[in-house]
Amino acid sequence: MYAEGVAEMAGRIRDEDIALVRERTSIAEVISDTVTLKSAGGGNLKGLCPFHDEKSPSFNVSPARNVWYCFGCGAGGDAIKFLMDAEHLSFVESVERLADRAGIQLRYVEDDRAAPRNRSQQGQRQRLVAAHAAAVDFYRAQLSTAGARPAREFLARRGFDRAAAERYGCGFAPDAWDLLTKHLRQQGFTHDELVTAGLSRPARSGSLIDRFRRRLLWPIRDLTGDVIGFGARKLFDDDDGPKYLNTPETPIYKKSHVLYGIDQAKREIAKQGKVVVVEGYTDVMACHLAGVSTAVATCGTAFGADHIGVLRRLLLDTDAVAGEIIFTFDGDAAGQKAALRAFEDDQRFVGRTFIAVSPDNMDPCELRLAKGDLAVRDLVARREPLVDFALRHVINRYDLDTVDGRVEAMRRAAPLVAKIKDREKRPEYVRKLAGDLGMEIEPVQRAVLTAASGPAGEAAAPARSGPAAPTVDSPQSMVEREALKLALQEPVLAGPMFDAVEAGEYRHPVHVAVRAAIAAAGGAAAATGGAVWIEQVRDACDDLAGQALVGELAVEPLRIDGEPDPRYVTVTLAQLQWGSVTGRIKDLKSKIQRINPVSNKDEYFALFGELLSLEQHARALREQAAGGL
Repeated sequence: MYAEGVAEMAGRIRDEDIALVRERTSIAEVISDTVTLKSAGGGNLKGLCPFHDEKSPSFNVSPARNVWYCFGCGAGGDAIKFLMDAEHLSFVESVERLADRAGIQLRYVEDDRAAPRNRSQQGQRQRLVAAHAAAVDFYRAQLSTAGARPAREFLARRGFDRAAAERYGCGFAPDAWDLLTKHLRQQGFTHDELVTAGLSRPARSGSLIDRFRRRLLWPIRDLTGDVIGFGARKLFDDDDGPKYLNTPETPIYKKSHVLYGIDQAKREIAKQGKVVVVEGYTDVMACHLAGVSTAVATCGTAFGADHIGVLRRLLLDTDAVAGEIIFTFDGDAAGQKAALRAFEDDQRFVGRTFIAVSPDNMDPCELRLAKGDLAVRDLVARREPLVDFALRHVINRYDLDTVDGRVEAMRRAAPLVAKIKDREKRPEYVRKLAGDLGMEIEPVQRAVLTAASGPAGEAAAPARSGPAAPTVDSPQSMVEREALKLALQEPVLAGPMFDAVEAGEYRHPVHVAVRAAIAAAGGAAAATGGAVWIEQVRDACDDLAGQALVGELAVEPLRIDGEPDPRYVTVTLAQLQWGSVTGRIKDLKSKIQRINPVSNKDEYFALFGELLSLEQHARALREQAAGGL
């Protein structure tokens, strides 16, 4: 919920501007920057939720109403809320980000002339991104100076011309202590902003100096294309720093989530259902220029669970749509170790994992330089399943000409087979392992079964999660749910009839809470629909379960083929009342049976008259509801 943020913004950004941002924002386009979406039918879209780990897509988007909801974790909202949750932005920053995207000039209440707020008042994230954008321009300009000759030569030796350097925004940090810092301070960025952004750092004297000096730089961008950090390569022998130096952790740069090249590769990753994971900036450049447009690389850290989450959402890596994840590692010991570490993460993917190792132990950049673009494409095309590579690597450590060597190799390799997530492939790999070891199949099979029954085997077959089942505990509850969906999704059509039905017709406690919230938000008849209406109802709901249900019902398809019409609304609301009325009839009949008509004659006939009236009402409702759901 972010009602407090809205209230705060109401005194800053004009309400009509916030509404305009919501109206002009395509929620599908915003979310597609992070999550690959596929059709879910009924005009809705679905994908893997970015807020929890799942195997089957339960994250739903309704472009017609500009809202989203995850049936798996219960999160939901509009485009503003998505940016707040996905990128950890404040409400202010989210509105400003979407306004920039839509070309809307925001007006602020504090300024009597309704002019845009000045830069010092913008949200922190926008300030840090703006500082990085200015730094990119500065560093790129420096690359053409005389002092940057070693940087240009480095790129040329690796096969990258000026056009390639410009495409990837390569730059040069000059041989000066505070040239960038002074440049950015002149542009209005504060001491604290430059330190927080990781562009400058305090010196012993207390003044600020540049973080990068005498290095070749690559700007690192997030999924949306914003520069959030830099990778810096050492060029001079007298530089006693590390070979590569990256931006430190900042509010916008989290190295465990960042993948270099993701901004240029994301659309091809989604289109091809394939991603190639390489080890460095020049490898990404080489792959892209050679035609392998799905290459990405980690930035100063090992490939891990957060990187997997980013890629799975782009790949739409689900039980139904399994993508390909191809790792490229050097053939040396460090590369083999990295490959085995990648196999440990294999089970986190639903899709198939592969490894591509150059026979000459060259990385993609070296391979392109030595043998051309075609060799890079062939490297990826010749990929082999990661499990095959891992098994071969383990087996090769032992002397298979001895009994002890074969048995020990079997013991070490069996857990790898047990970890294969596709159970149907395990018997084939048991036979393959037995053949590679030169052993009978039975002892190998026993070793794999033993490994599968332990912790490793349990981890190899994680429980598959799917979308949470809708709350439907009775026919009456189902109709209540449909009526609430009409009020939330189609208030212009259903509003007057919906509001006319008494709140007492709802029985499920959570449905009662949502019905009360609709009334508290002004009623469905007064609403125009869309994300603003959904948030008004959500904010008016005091029940936490009800708040979650509002988001769920906002994207759940109606139980009708095609567009709803007045007749469908009439039928649904009649069925809602009929269920409630028949329940009261049943209660009345039970009560009448317990009353003595002689000693309690007045009460008996009063209840009997109420029963007749209800039965007449029920017959009328049954006729209205004859169409059925």
